[in-house]
Amino acid sequence: QRKNPFSSNDRLASKPGHTHRGDPTYGRPPEGSRTEQRGKDAHSHVGKEVEELCLIIRSTGQVGEDGHVSVTFGQLFETYVTISNKVVGILLRARKHGLVRFEGEMLWQGKDDDVVITLL
Repeated sequence: QRKNPFSSNDRLASKPGHTHRGDPTYGRPPEGSRTEQRGKDAHSHVGKEVEELCLIIRSTGQVGEDGHVSVTFGQLFETYVTISNKVVGILLRARKHGLVRFEGEMLWQGKDDDVVITLL
């Protein structure tokens, strides 16, 4: 693109050089860019959805002998699907952050309705 006669020199001059794997900025959008802001906004949105899911589990679940609140996937799905259609994805994110525990890699509606999800 640097030799393209139709490209503006101003645009190319402001473009950062290539980064390499060892560089801390590798794989990240330039600071202050709109791409960076969109990523931050998306991260914030998903965090709010995880928080809301945990509140739904707390309000619909039952406290077990261990003191943790638990709910079945079927019950959670029926409650949460009216709020968002991303129940499984948000559950996986919550498990990644250590907020919930459940058996299996993926949960499927109907097949896994009896799987217990525990709020940690």
